[in-house]
Amino acid sequence: MRQGYEGTGPGAITPDGCAVEFYSRLPVKDEPDIISAAVPPGAHLLELGSGVGRVTHALVERGFTVTAVDESAEMLERVRGARTICSPIEDLDLGETFDVVMLASFLVHNGDVDVRRRMLRACARHIAKGGCLLIQREGEDYHTHLPRERVDPSGFTVRMSSAGPLENGVRSVRAEYEFPDAVWTQTFRTRALTKDQFEQALAEAGLRVDRYLTEDRIWVRAVPVEE
Repeated sequence: MRQGYEGTGPGAITPDGCAVEFYSRLPVKDEPDIISAAVPPGAHLLELGSGVGRVTHALVERGFTVTAVDESAEMLERVRGARTICSPIEDLDLGETFDVVMLASFLVHNGDVDVRRRMLRACARHIAKGGCLLIQREGEDYHTHLPRERVDPSGFTVRMSSAGPLENGVRSVRAEYEFPDAVWTQTFRTRALTKDQFEQALAEAGLRVDRYLTEDRIWVRAVPVEE
């Protein structure tokens, strides 16, 4: 397990505390619509942190070619219709480039600044000329009104709580997902980033914001600075 990360519940648990069986139950939401509207039809995507392929499968169905990367072999066993590569994102160097690189699931908020920097550099070195990076950020209210609870439309209850700041802006967050027949938890570390801090982190990797794709600025299209 990565330091500060853990998970509980039935089935395999990944190094960052994710439960494979839980993510296998999650439906795809509006991510494919957002992605499809931001990139050329039929583009070759490098999906970093693909998990079980929840978004991967929807993109393949829309005609995209996807290379799915995850550090969990158990997650990648669930992926269909895409090339799969088992590797930590921050260590990835495939020696090839892609029309689109995607870093979703709030991974840019990794609590370890060095890991975040290495992740963004890995993103940058895999972007083809004229290509782009799509990033999913935490919403501005992600760390407010905690603890909180909501019922997901697909039929399970989500409870979020936080231990508050640990040091240097890092927070420990605990998520509990309760289904009628099973309960999973995940504890992880995250670092909140203001809009300016996020854009500075991109700049350190030679990237800049091209545009924010959603009104809440959660989805972002970035490009290499030289473009």
